[in-house]
Amino acid sequence: MADEYRTNQLRNVVLLSHGSAGKTSLVEAMLFNTGAIARMGKVEEGTTVSDYDEEEIRRRISLSLSVIPCEWKGHKINVLDTPGYADFVGEVKEAVRVVEGAIVLLDAASGVEVGTERVWKYADEYNLPRLILINKMDRENANFEHCLEDLDRGFEANFVPLQIPIGKESDFRGVIDLVNYRAYLGEEAKEGDIPAELQDMAEGYRTRLVEAAVESEDELIMKYLEGEELSEEEIKRGLAAGVKSGAIVPVLCGSATQNIGIRPLMDAIVEYLPSPAEVEITAQNLATKEEERLEANELAPLAALAFKTMADPYVGKLTYFRVYGGMLESDSRVFNSTKGAEERIGQLYFACGKEQKPVDRVRAGDIGVVTKLSATSTGDTLCDEGHPLLLSPIEFPKPTFSVAVTPKTKADMDKLSSALSRLVEEDPTLEVSREPSTGETLLSGMGEAHIDAAVRRLKRKFGVEVTTSMPKVPYRETITKVASAQYRHKKQTGGAGQFAEVHLRVEPLARGEGFDYVNEVKYGHISDAFIPSIEKGIKQVLKRGVIAGYPVTDIRAVVYDGKEHPVDSKDIAFQIAGREAFKLAVQKADPVLLEPIMNVTIVVPEEFLGDILGDLNTRRARVQGMEQRGGKGIITAQVPLAEMQRYATSLRSITQGRGSYTMELFRYEKVPDHLAQEIIEAAKREKKG
Repeated sequence: MADEYRTNQLRNVVLLSHGSAGKTSLVEAMLFNTGAIARMGKVEEGTTVSDYDEEEIRRRISLSLSVIPCEWKGHKINVLDTPGYADFVGEVKEAVRVVEGAIVLLDAASGVEVGTERVWKYADEYNLPRLILINKMDRENANFEHCLEDLDRGFEANFVPLQIPIGKESDFRGVIDLVNYRAYLGEEAKEGDIPAELQDMAEGYRTRLVEAAVESEDELIMKYLEGEELSEEEIKRGLAAGVKSGAIVPVLCGSATQNIGIRPLMDAIVEYLPSPAEVEITAQNLATKEEERLEANELAPLAALAFKTMADPYVGKLTYFRVYGGMLESDSRVFNSTKGAEERIGQLYFACGKEQKPVDRVRAGDIGVVTKLSATSTGDTLCDEGHPLLLSPIEFPKPTFSVAVTPKTKADMDKLSSALSRLVEEDPTLEVSREPSTGETLLSGMGEAHIDAAVRRLKRKFGVEVTTSMPKVPYRETITKVASAQYRHKKQTGGAGQFAEVHLRVEPLARGEGFDYVNEVKYGHISDAFIPSIEKGIKQVLKRGVIAGYPVTDIRAVVYDGKEHPVDSKDIAFQIAGREAFKLAVQKADPVLLEPIMNVTIVVPEEFLGDILGDLNTRRARVQGMEQRGGKGIITAQVPLAEMQRYATSLRSITQGRGSYTMELFRYEKVPDHLAQEIIEAAKREKKG
């Protein structure tokens, strides 16, 4: 492959689909047709260029995006292959941010699926022009016209077939190109005449195609209305304008594994999808604080977006970037405007799956890789320090599924923090946090499969093994009435003894007020020097809890009397006396457990509203509102966190993967008595164990 391509010779495209529609096999066919590989690999055998990770080979699905450049008819097509499984949405988000076009694949036997709807929305977020490939036309029950009907029903777009299939299922052998009105047979796409039995169908679809093409230009409309025959070039010009404006979504068909219809698809990518030079990009100029339009050429100021970070066991950190303006050169220095730090650029590469080819420069519009950047992470902008620009970052969804992670050995414990940091750097849809009230380290992601893959990656890439469990709910303890208690600590051991006596009162505070400490001691019964010691002892109990081991909150402790000894009273004695007096007072003050209540927003197709509401009723939910918008039902509710621990899995099951939700903490409320008793008993059993 040539190193140098002008910006108008580049095409950056993302492959999008429901899982197992054939994206990775399509990449293999494209590489084979360009001569980059001598034999097409197979997903089932783990021999594809795109799915090279051990875990991808084991699961036989894509888990992360890969960049595969293909050279075709004087153009370079950067193909970004993405996972189809919903849990790995972060990879799709990274890819759609840095391309000018999308290829949406449909399984010819399944049509529009849940994942198709999901990735269509992501393409809509960036107004990406797109082509449809109805793949697997050789599969049993393949139905081209059923897929077209599915598309028309599922999306608001003008779907225009550029091709129709010749044969189907085991008899699928080629496609009819409706633009030049010729048949292309077999994987070599040998040109031939249109079969007689398909003439009528081809003529009908061609009329539809021409009518769509002429609508893009007034000149073409006039020519068509005057009855003049449009040339092939005029039809292509009209189609290209319609695709780039979003007025037309061309539909093609083929079989990636049989390599039928793939060459015409590559022609369509070059002819109809825009080059980086044709798409307007803006960035914020940090010096002027204004938006600036970027020119997609090497003379423009440098602006590049880091869109993916990977840890490689051999070369270290890999940063994938897309250049929007200017040119990035090997052995140079650039400015990370997101972090406000200078970065030294070493050797640049073009990636092709796991392989990297060294290059001197990466021009505007192209995608490259650099190793060992110190400050740069996913979503950062690289630019010239003298012309600081900031590109809009990548927006990732919030995690919805969490597990508690525990290192298996002491050696794992020592490496865990660093390994988790690197894991999150690779995948921004993962989050690591520590829950202070339970002491657990939480790993949060988009679903069970996502977390499972992350845990396996921890072991394979970073050598850290962990066990996972459902996180404990971060309950709190509080009191419901005023109560008093006193405690005398006396210890005599031959030499100097210990003595302290503390009288204190506890009072409930309003929810959310935390802890208040008050000194009401009179007449010097306790010296001022020991008042902080009592508070220190009380704070030990605040962390550890009284009834079930959870933090105590919304409470005031008032020290109102006590005694001390002129010789034996000391700091530790008053800490102990304060701690024990506080425990006794709390136990007398009708203590209760509090649980976190979450504000939850659930978005589902309208047909699932009844099932969702029924399920929420089993989760102690209080539905706050419901509205319907654009075929979707939006439910807002307040639900205890304890009932939402595995909601991501349940929602996916109820809605066939078409629902989504977000939640955030609303407040803490009292746990119902019958549930509180179970939680307290479980805490006691765990403590004994």
